[in-house]
Parts: sequence; structure tokens; C-alpha cells
Amino acid sequence: MSSDAPVLRQAVAADWSAVEELLAANQLPLEGARQHLDSFIVAEQHGRLLGCIGLERYGDAGLLRSCAVADTDRGGGIGALLTKALIDGARRAGVKQLVLLTTTAENYFARFGFVQISRDAIPAALQDSAEFRGACPASATAMRLAL
Repeated sequence: MSSDAPVLRQAVAADWSAVEELLAANQLPLEGARQHLDSFIVAEQHGRLLGCIGLERYGDAGLLRSCAVADTDRGGGIGALLTKALIDGARRAGVKQLVLLTTTAENYFARFGFVQISRDAIPAALQDSAEFRGACPASATAMRLAL
């Protein structure tokens, strides 16, 4: 890995303002994100956050949320690095399935093995997430990946 490659790391409290900017710029919900910031992964380069992705864990199920890359850094594989890191970390932590809601990225997440599911098939524990309580529109597509 070259010294110019982005570094992936766990988010810390000091990252919140940059994460908040990324989510807002990508029109992703802020509700619940700050409360789960300690389970976010960020991509950083030269002190600047390029992207983020979050995991909300509910028992052996997880909600993948807030996958965002800065406009100027899209197309360089940062989103894929973040997504793979989150999936691998969730698997190591004993998560059995990941669920997500999306209004625009069904094809993107299908590349990682996510399949579309009905909202009825979502584990009940995930219904406690802000994303399911209204932060994401009812029209969002639900997807699942068995780990």
C-alpha cells in the first residue's frame, strides 16, 4: 500500500463534523448516526475524511448505513474498500446478516452479494433503528446479505 493510499480506521468523536458533512452532501439521514459513530469506519488521507460507512448492531443482525464518499473522491474504489471492511468486520464480530435501506444504490450493493428483500423479512430487532422509524423513506429498497 503506497503512502498516498487512504487509511481505513474506526471513527472517533472528533470525526463527527466531517462525517455529518459527508452524510449531508450525499443526502443520507443523520438521525441515529452520531449515536453509532463508534461503529463507523472512515477512510482518511492526509488528514481529510474521504468516506465513511456505519454499522448498527442488533443482536446477530446488523444495519449497514451511511455509506458515503466525498464527491471529489468518487470512482476511486473508496466506497468498495469501506463496504468490504465493514462486511469483514461484521463477519468477524459474529453478525449473521447485514440489512440496508437504499433509494439509489441497489446495483452497487448487489455487487457485494446483497439481495432485495421485503420489509416483512427484516429482523424485528432492526426496527428499533432510526432508519426504520422514519429517517429513510418507506419507498427505500431493503436488501440483505447473509454472512
